Amino acid sequence: MSRLLVVNPFASGVDEHRLAAVQAALPEDTEVRLTTAAGEATEIARAVGNVDAVYVLGGDGTYNEVLNGLTVDVPLGFLPGGGTSVLPRALGLPRNPVQAAKRVAQGTTRRIGLGRVNGRRFGFAAGLGVDAELVRRVDELGRSPDGSRPGDVAFRKAATAMLRERPARFDEQLEIEDTGRAAFVLVGNCSPYTYSGSLALDLVPGADFDAGLAYFAPISLRARDLPRVLVHGVRGSGLKDGRALSARDVDHIVVRCDISLPLQVDGEDAGDVLEATYEAERDAVTVLV
Repeated sequence: MSRLLVVNPFASGVDEHRLAAVQAALPEDTEVRLTTAAGEATEIARAVGNVDAVYVLGGDGTYNEVLNGLTVDVPLGFLPGGGTSVLPRALGLPRNPVQAAKRVAQGTTRRIGLGRVNGRRFGFAAGLGVDAELVRRVDELGRSPDGSRPGDVAFRKAATAMLRERPARFDEQLEIEDTGRAAFVLVGNCSPYTYSGSLALDLVPGADFDAGLAYFAPISLRARDLPRVLVHGVRGSGLKDGRALSARDVDHIVVRCDISLPLQVDGEDAGDVLEATYEAERDAVTVLV
């Protein structure tokens, strides 16, 4: 028996020194596999056989690739190596990857649920509309010479630019089946939905790894009110004036769009869609915490 460490060497928080320190904190029989291109972590995970654990050092996109490639029930240890690394932080692991490696090496496990949207797994969130547009805008900024993605400062600048360029109001442009119409929808599998630096943004109250999916969908929202939604997220509360649709612990959500809208899955651009079918995959994987 052995262990496998999947590493995205292009992640913003990964370099040779940090990788060596993480390796030293993990069991000695851990084999290291470096990815060289997008999608390769999925192929590595798909080929995983009889191992004691799979550790993943990278960002949320790399975690997502592994979740979508894994075909065996093996404990997963997610080590923060990206700019945000929502999944390990939501699981209670330290932001420092070496400290996180020491924790997961102890072998404490828990079972968590996952989500799926149009067949693709996600660990923490999959939004349709505004947040996916923001993800796309940041991706369009490109990567630094070392291959790392822009960080939180770039996200804040892109969000400011988006609000300046958009019309004054986010109007209804999609429908949640059997529920109602909304401007955009945030679907969460855990709390928080994401982070801004050290701040946890609980944008989808009630989302929980141990339950089904939850969603938050403003019916109509002035662009200038979007920062207020973020403040509610920091406080862990949603809009309380009847201006949003929401539900928690659900297994199936179907969203149909008036026009093609961007979809993001675990912080990765998943293209434009006219329809998104979300499904809860309860008790899906074992994770190291």
